[in-house]
Amino acid sequence: MSELPDPRRLEELLLGGELRFTSPAAIEAAGVSEEFARRLWRGLGFPHVPDDMVAFTEGDVSALAKVAGLGQTGGLDQEIVLRMVRAVGQTMARLAKWQIDILVETLSDPLEPPDADTLRLITDNAESHIAELEPLIVHAWRRQLAAEATRLLTSQDSVGRSPTLRAAVGFADLVAFTRTSRDLDERELARLVERFEETTSDVVTGHGGRVVKTLGDEVLFSAGTARTGAEIGLSVAEAVREDSGIPDVRVGMAYGPVLPLRGDVFGTTVNLASRLTTMARPGTALVDARLAAELRDDEAYDLARITRRRAHGLGMIQPYVLRRPEDR
Repeated sequence: MSELPDPRRLEELLLGGELRFTSPAAIEAAGVSEEFARRLWRGLGFPHVPDDMVAFTEGDVSALAKVAGLGQTGGLDQEIVLRMVRAVGQTMARLAKWQIDILVETLSDPLEPPDADTLRLITDNAESHIAELEPLIVHAWRRQLAAEATRLLTSQDSVGRSPTLRAAVGFADLVAFTRTSRDLDERELARLVERFEETTSDVVTGHGGRVVKTLGDEVLFSAGTARTGAEIGLSVAEAVREDSGIPDVRVGMAYGPVLPLRGDVFGTTVNLASRLTTMARPGTALVDARLAAELRDDEAYDLARITRRRAHGLGMIQPYVLRRPEDR
């Protein structure tokens, strides 16, 4: 068995530079205030280190100075800059954990803690591929920015008017996930969740929607129009139905005003879609009255009104079963 990788060498490898600065030295070299630096590091999710610990590189100093410059020369308020930094930190933390989990699962038994040989393989893999992955992350970020900016423009009613963000939002929920998870070991459960997320993500993005978030056995998606949302909801149910490796899903969708915040969406429309999901039968999609009204004259879909239901916190609602005409 090989020796464990040297933690300092691994950290310098991944950071792309030698650890040279303590936190006070890094702050002084960057020419920023201590308060700003501490808030930025907390926003990025960095753990606190003692002031006498050498834990920062030239890259850390450069990043501090550049971010501070956004507020000084970029015309952005410092609070806005720190909010954007927090978004980056939380996203990157999840991305890093996800990527490490993939490597560990691929190179070792997930039921056992990785041994020295496995950790060495992970280190070697990082050393070989980090340079290639870094431009991909920047490219993906730019593509997502472009897509989100386009959605924002198309959500405006007209030039000169305030943007009114109306969207179709939906949940796809795995049926009997708790019972299914009892019958699977950790590796099988992880593969099921990943397969479900991959399938739904491919469908949502392929139809021009956005995956807002995944919650293990549930995916929340949004779309700019009622028709796009309806097509995504039905296509997700169909894709899962055709995949014998994934249990059935319930889909609930609603159309109306939503509040976008920190990459998520909030509001009564989202809550309504969630309630409809719990009411849907396995393999079916339920929509609210607003979304049904938007699709009323669309021959690509069939809508069947069912019994009114009471939804917790929303009162009585009128659900509709959404399906394709040939499935009537």
